[in-house]
Amino acid sequence: MESAWTIWRTPPLKTFTACSDPISMSKLLLLITFVLLAGSVRAGAYDDILAAAENGENATVIDLLQRGMDVNTTDRAGTSLLMMASRTGNVSLMEMLLANRAGINRRNQYGDTALMLAAINAKLPALQILLAKGAEMETTGWTALHYAVFGGDPEVLSTLIGKKAKLDNRAPNGQTALMLAAKLGKVDLVKLLIDADADMDLADFEGNTALRLALKAGNAEIAAYLRSVGAVE
Repeated sequence: MESAWTIWRTPPLKTFTACSDPISMSKLLLLITFVLLAGSVRAGAYDDILAAAENGENATVIDLLQRGMDVNTTDRAGTSLLMMASRTGNVSLMEMLLANRAGINRRNQYGDTALMLAAINAKLPALQILLAKGAEMETTGWTALHYAVFGGDPEVLSTLIGKKAKLDNRAPNGQTALMLAAKLGKVDLVKLLIDADADMDLADFEGNTALRLALKAGNAEIAAYLRSVGAVE
């Protein structure tokens, strides 16, 4: 009887040819060719569906999904088809993906969700669809509210505030949305957050309040406004 060592050392193809006829060998080669071709086609479809989602080629996305591609396909950074549609404001593609159970709260390797990408790119209709479908506003670290400040659209920020987003959640550096708006010089967003009762006395992990961040950034109008409503350094 052959030992396990002897069997292990025998090359697989040699073992097969030793006990198989030429017809079986041709079948094996045909199977290998089919598997390799299928893998190549699959890789091409993967690249195609990502490019189509990014470029708004909805018909191509639908065709590839009908041919078996996963609705939750992601790029190498974990950005899903829904995230791509959300950041470009492709509402019709978003609705189709969500109807086919695309994961609404998935995060890519940077921690972004579809809602956050809609917020930072000021895509209000996309944001509204995601909120209506139950997208989570509160995430660990950066939130959709922070991203709305980066995006700079008052309507997007107002929409999140109206949906009761937590105003004083902290980013990894300890900054709230108000601190970020003060630092970036977005006076209209600062006023929206103050009107919604954001805490202007909080400080980040380096001890900076919203007022101090405004002063450091040279945003005199925001600093004057914050002082007028009682803010202190």
